[in-house]
Amino acid sequence: MAISPRSDATFSSQKSTPSESPRTKKFPLTEEEIFYMNCRAAYLTVFKSSLENIISKDQLYLALQHAGRNPSQKTINKYWTPQTAKLNFDDFCIILRKEKPTSKAELLKSFKQLDVNDDGCILHTDLYKFLTKRGEKMTREEVNAIINLTDVNADGKFDYIKFCKLYMTANEQCLKTTLEKLEVDSKMRRHQFGNHIEGSPERDPSPVPKPSPKIIGKTDQETFSNKGDTRSSLLSATRKFKTSVSFTITMGANGNRNSKLTEPNLIKDWQYMQSKGCFFLEEDGEIISHQYRMQIAQRSMVYLTIKPLNLSQVEGKPSPWLSVDTALYILKENESQANLQLVCFTELRNREVFGWTGELGPGIYWLIPSTTGCRLRKKINPVTDEAQLVYRDETGKLFLTKEFKSTLSDIFEVIDLDGNGLLSLEEYNFFELRTSGEKCDEDAWAVCRDNFDTKRNELTRQGFMDLNLMEANDREGDPCDLWVTLHSMGYNKALELTEACPFVIDIYAEKCKPKIKAVHMEACSGQLEKAICKSVLSKGDAKVMDGYENIIVHTYSCDTWITSVIENKSDEKVIIHINNELSKNCVNNRGLNIFAVEVGPKSTMVCQHVMPLNERQEWIYYCIYSLIS
Repeated sequence: MAISPRSDATFSSQKSTPSESPRTKKFPLTEEEIFYMNCRAAYLTVFKSSLENIISKDQLYLALQHAGRNPSQKTINKYWTPQTAKLNFDDFCIILRKEKPTSKAELLKSFKQLDVNDDGCILHTDLYKFLTKRGEKMTREEVNAIINLTDVNADGKFDYIKFCKLYMTANEQCLKTTLEKLEVDSKMRRHQFGNHIEGSPERDPSPVPKPSPKIIGKTDQETFSNKGDTRSSLLSATRKFKTSVSFTITMGANGNRNSKLTEPNLIKDWQYMQSKGCFFLEEDGEIISHQYRMQIAQRSMVYLTIKPLNLSQVEGKPSPWLSVDTALYILKENESQANLQLVCFTELRNREVFGWTGELGPGIYWLIPSTTGCRLRKKINPVTDEAQLVYRDETGKLFLTKEFKSTLSDIFEVIDLDGNGLLSLEEYNFFELRTSGEKCDEDAWAVCRDNFDTKRNELTRQGFMDLNLMEANDREGDPCDLWVTLHSMGYNKALELTEACPFVIDIYAEKCKPKIKAVHMEACSGQLEKAICKSVLSKGDAKVMDGYENIIVHTYSCDTWITSVIENKSDEKVIIHINNELSKNCVNNRGLNIFAVEVGPKSTMVCQHVMPLNERQEWIYYCIYSLIS
């Protein structure tokens, strides 16, 4: 396996500065400034901002690795105790002051202890025995990964001199690359990094950062240096070079947004059903949606589509959710709801419509909508101006504003799942569960029917408007409860639908009338996660981690998105480091170019979804998956 500095980014606190920096030409950086620059480079390789906190041992391990520190588990446990909840950037800087980077001389000294012939090499048998039998043991697979490094192994021997040279070169190259990126990225330079703010060269040197209370005293009372612990240096250094695989997929521009989806011939003669629904973005970024049961009475050709629901909007102002990707996974119910079998999903596309055509046998099917989360995500810039929802006339009577009534009309369209222009109790309860967390029972519905306009025991659009006006009157014009409803439905303070995507499902069957019914509104996980994993495993390309045949990365690509799934067949959890930095014109659902995921034993997980930022331009997916634990 070739060792890639890009995929194994590490940093040290050596005095290295970008050669093209105007500031360094005029005012040489102080040692303190160089230290902070390297700290920043390492931290921002793992996190989007220095204001983010380290919230786990794994994140701390990653950040220290990117800073060239190669910590042992013993070292990690010193900084991350059972009482630790998080560490900030200043804590990270303090740790880097204590934990000096491993030098080439220290590495050579560590290896030389095992060099019985004093020829710069270690027998594989001796290396294996040392790393698996004593101290902080490595697994057989981990040692095999080291022995399989072609550049530093030959004839049953490990050339540790070449290894140390390669190791130091990788550190230096990664430091240089990241510092150059930090220098040219104007946005990154404007960040305030912890308590250290880059200012004019005339200012006094930056003070030592103030640590968070959780590590005060502990760092003063303990010595964190690993000097003398040569085995830990050896172990952590060799563990840095775990196996990795990479994927490169070049996708063409898709400006016309046309694909292979076509309607069947004579579809106008087929029987038809429709249902609406909505994706909602939760505070933690999780997406929930309606889920459905579909009944097919006899074997028939079926055509299913899903697309964003177009609502009335101000002319010329595009609806943000219309660009959100949608998909529908169809699962067959076998004997019970718990036993579902993936049949297909809507992978074909024609503009914003995703669909599938095929034959289905008689039975019950579950329809689970899905969106990748690449475009339905939290907005960075909050809206400050709040729209007016109600007003009083000269007599003091309360009314809904025109803008709020228009929004309520759109909400009515979304929650009217069958599209008949009326709200049944069942449809209304989906709305109630979403906005208040409680259902409306039959007695309460009877009161509603007696006080507001209804038809055939269903609430009309006007009745829905009056119900919201009554709520405002009950609060004497205070719109707080109304805003709770609006935010729950995905609207911001300007009455823009930014954190939800309504959709519509159309079903055509050639030989029977299909039936569809919304039965749940819950997180897009569980059965959906299983369905996505199964579809990617069956349709995607697979790459095995070199030396780790039980860890497989599966990648599925279509015209619209790319999905990767990690399969862990081993009996232990693994941590995979993902680097998307070399991708072009791409956005992923995690919002980070570099991150890590933990995959449990004997399990699969969706690692990421990737889409083009601009569909009218070519996009290149280049991702490196590295095993770090």
